[in-house]
Amino acid sequence: MKSLVDTLCELVAQVGEVVDAVHREGLVAAATDADQAVALELLGRLGRRVDAVAIEVVSEVTTRSESVVREERLTARLGCRSVSEFVQRTTRLGPQTVGRLERAARATRRGRSVFSGELEPAALPAMREALLDGEVGLDGVLAVAEPLSSLVSGVSREALLVADQVLAAGARGEGPDGAPPLCADLLKVQARVWAVVLDQDGAEPRERQALLKRALTLGPARDGLVPIQGRLLPEVAAQLQRIFDASLSPKVAGDGVRFVEADASDAPAPHDDRRRPQQQHDAFAGALAAAAVSGELPTIGGAAPTLVVSVRSEDLESGHGWAHTEGTVEPLSLTAARHVGCAGVVQRVTLGDNGRILRLGTEERVFNRYQRRAIALRDGGCIIPGCGVPAGWCEIHHVTGHALGGPTHTDNGVLLCWYHHRFIDRNGWSIRMNRGVPEVRAPSWIDARMLWRPVTRSPTRLRDRIVRQT
Repeated sequence: MKSLVDTLCELVAQVGEVVDAVHREGLVAAATDADQAVALELLGRLGRRVDAVAIEVVSEVTTRSESVVREERLTARLGCRSVSEFVQRTTRLGPQTVGRLERAARATRRGRSVFSGELEPAALPAMREALLDGEVGLDGVLAVAEPLSSLVSGVSREALLVADQVLAAGARGEGPDGAPPLCADLLKVQARVWAVVLDQDGAEPRERQALLKRALTLGPARDGLVPIQGRLLPEVAAQLQRIFDASLSPKVAGDGVRFVEADASDAPAPHDDRRRPQQQHDAFAGALAAAAVSGELPTIGGAAPTLVVSVRSEDLESGHGWAHTEGTVEPLSLTAARHVGCAGVVQRVTLGDNGRILRLGTEERVFNRYQRRAIALRDGGCIIPGCGVPAGWCEIHHVTGHALGGPTHTDNGVLLCWYHHRFIDRNGWSIRMNRGVPEVRAPSWIDARMLWRPVTRSPTRLRDRIVRQT
């Protein structure tokens, strides 16, 4: 009996020979109109067959990576943090496509009973059979699975199986009306209709319940963290997801700045070791900061909503002690205090030993809107290579600290996203200004030579640089 790898190796070799012959002999251009249609139908059939095997393999990889003991997981043994990372590396697919494979695997996967060890039916058994028979592929499975999955908690298993069987029959072209096999878009339309039919309560009760249950609360601080809990309305969650997508899009990050030297050698872009929830936290922090300084929010006491952080000057200078925010008892680290002070407004208040206010300084606005526009024009976004966060979401960092006498001048300010600004003293990156132009030095594990290199994400400056090189 041949192994899975041997069998697939033969398939890849055969397909490679066919594809080479198609291109070498110009078969596509020579085919008639009718043949073009047949060719697409055959390629679709082949693609569905490949989808079925890919989904089955992803399902098995998921099963072998579910152990509570990390060392026993397939993904951990092969040096990956998750199934998604493992599939991305092996298939060269993007995270969105891999996520779709994982969702399709969940819908068609046959698990084993914890008690008997026997195989259990898939969530959508009829769609699984249609997948294995090559009648539907990845798109078709998801077109049915996603609308029906939202009904699992409110609809009986029997009703879901009926919908599964009817939709699978439609995908095979075996519907009662004798229609041809349904494509993925038509399957999605019919699956949504089934979801509406099976949801006996309709939209209005769900809407009323959702409005009553919407909530967002901040819990008591513990271990330096404040828990956030709640339920968002779909449109609010969608807007927040768009913010996450805009800040964390792999496409944006992939188009990030790379170092350019006179010898045209590039240093590798840094690897972001944050987990997705951590990235979303930082994107949310950036959104809050951007909203606070936008001038569009209601005022509090006649001023824009401002986070007030107090810290003793002696502690700030010595590097030991704590800072505090207004309205909470949980202390902040001095690093957090410096971050807030660098990005916001500083007002110095001198208190006597008995607590009396002895001197009240005026607010020192760090960078005004005109300076910010100029810095945004020069930098184009967060200047850490590979970051990709646009200028509008960035904060301005004093290269020479304000407390150390650094001027509030465009020659001393650079754009950094919330994450890189908050942890600039920990992540190994160094920043300096060279005649008003920001330069960065990467950590040694990224660039062994640790050279200072000019950086920008401004399209205008990048174009000028390319013109000079050519």
